[in-house]
Amino acid sequence: MSDHYSEDDLQKEITELETKSATAARLFDIRRIIGGLFVVYGLIVMIAGFTASDADIEKAAGVNINLWTGLGMLILGLLFLLWLWLRPTPPPPAVPEDEDAATP
Repeated sequence: MSDHYSEDDLQKEITELETKSATAARLFDIRRIIGGLFVVYGLIVMIAGFTASDADIEKAAGVNINLWTGLGMLILGLLFLLWLWLRPTPPPPAVPEDEDAATP
């Protein structure tokens, strides 16, 4: 029994690995991660801005800095998610059915 693979077997394995890699790349797209984190953190900071006391606002020279920073983070996160939605990562190339059925 030999451990030698045919050229077709190697090509088929390479194609399967490329498909799995492309799917993982689409799932863990950095725009999704950054956008999601900015949206979550932006909402948290905005809530802190809504609940800020008058003393906290006075310490920041009369500006509700948490509210404005949270709003900016929320907008940035939504822009990242919009970018992901408008320009998605291309899907992996389809494997022709002839290659799957052809076995020597």
